[in-house]
Amino acid sequence: MSKVDQAYDYLLQFFAYEHLPPHLQAVSKQFHDLAHAMVVTLPANPERSAGLRRLLEAKDCAVRAVIFKWKEPDAG
Repeated sequence: MSKVDQAYDYLLQFFAYEHLPPHLQAVSKQFHDLAHAMVVTLPANPERSAGLRRLLEAKDCAVRAVIFKWKEPDAG
């Protein structure tokens, strides 16, 4: 495995979802599956890396959307 491929394998660790509670796994797994498909089907280059990083950012947002709680305004 080349150093470039190792770097992309390193990014894939952030798409792990098994450690999450089941309701978050359902969201995160979709991003995990797409990230792995990208690594298998796209050539290793800076654009694939950028795509994986943006996908990771989107996954984080989606997971946070599930756990988001509206803050109640102060009754002040």
